[in-house]
This record gives sequence, C-alpha cells and structure tokens, in this order.
Amino acid sequence: MYAHIRRNPRFAELVAKRTRFATILSIVVLAIFYGFVMLVAFAPGLIAQRLSEGSNLTFGVAVGLFQFVFFWVLTLVYVRRANGEFDDINNEIVRAALKEEK
Repeated sequence: MYAHIRRNPRFAELVAKRTRFATILSIVVLAIFYGFVMLVAFAPGLIAQRLSEGSNLTFGVAVGLFQFVFFWVLTLVYVRRANGEFDDINNEIVRAALKEEK
C-alpha cells in the first residue's frame, strides 16, 4: 500500500504543497516574533511609547497582544487548508492506492 502511495504523483504534489505552505507560515511567524524581539532590543523608546496621552497601554504591549491574535489566525488558516485542500488530496491518494491494491 505504501509503495502505491509513494508512486502516486499526487503524493509528491501534496508533500510539496504542504512543505511550501508550512515553510511560508514558519517564516512569517519567525519574522514577526524576532522582529518584536529586535524592536525591544534596539528601539526600547518606541516600545515604551504610550498609545495615547494618559493611557497605560504602550506600543510594546499592543504589539505583543497583536502577536497572539495573529498567531491564532495563522493557526486557523493552516487548519482550514489542512482540513480542506490537503485532506482532499490525501483522500484521493488513499482511494487510488486502495484501487491499485485490489
């Protein structure tokens, strides 16, 4: 069964699509996270600025909270694509392998 799956050209397509998508999402996450760390290290004045006069909320806290929301959204995007397009291709590959196995 595994050999049938590995020979299917859709399997290679699935692996390539998933790898490319996961790599892009990983780069985005790392850029946002390490960009924030770099801001803290090299622009502490910017991070410490208050969002409005008299507010206790600083730019750094707002960006930190934004990261949590953004990362949850990216997780949602990945899960939707994995449960949609990737699962559809996976099911097609398994059905084809089962037909070949018989």
